[in-house]
Amino acid sequence: MGLLVGYIRLISGINRWVGLVLAWLSLAVVVVCFAVVVQRYLFHTTQLWMQDLYVWLSGAMFTGVAGFALLQDAHVRVDIFYRPWPLRHKAIADLIGVVLFLIPFVTVVAIYGYPFVARSWRLYEGSANVGGMPGLFILKSFILLFCLLVGLQGIAWALRSFLVLMGKQDLLPKRLRYPETAS
Repeated sequence: MGLLVGYIRLISGINRWVGLVLAWLSLAVVVVCFAVVVQRYLFHTTQLWMQDLYVWLSGAMFTGVAGFALLQDAHVRVDIFYRPWPLRHKAIADLIGVVLFLIPFVTVVAIYGYPFVARSWRLYEGSANVGGMPGLFILKSFILLFCLLVGLQGIAWALRSFLVLMGKQDLLPKRLRYPETAS
C-alpha cells in the first residue's frame, strides 16, 4: 500500500507543480492580449507574432494544467447523482470512469497525436501566418504532455479509489483524499 500512496503523492505533486507554474501563463496571456489590442486600436498597427503568442500561450496553459485540474477535481461533472453518493460509490464511479473513459481517451489522443507532433518537429513547423511565431512544434508537443499528465493523474485517481475501496483512505494525506460528505 505504501508504494501506491507514494505513486499517488508523486504524480499529484508533479501535477500540482506543473499546474501552479503554468497557471502564470494566464497573466502572460492577458498582458500580451492587452498589448495587441492597444497596438491595433491605439497605434493602428499589429505584430502577427504577438497575436500568435497569446493564442499559443493559452493553448499551452490549458493543455498543461489539465492534469492539475483533474487533481483538483475541477473538470466539469454532471453530479446530480455523484454528489450525494457515499464515499464508496464515488470511488467505484471514479474507478470505472478512469478505466473505461479517461485512460482510453488519453491513449487514443496520444496514439493519433504522436505522428502529428512528430511531423511538426521534423519540419520545425512555425506559424501559418506570414510574420507569425516560429516554434509551433513546441506548442503541439503540449498535446503529448496533456496525455501524459492527465493519464498519470487518472491512474493516481484510480489508485486513490482503490485505496478507498480497500478501506485505506487514511493512508493518503488529507489534500489527496475524497472530500468529506455529510452522508
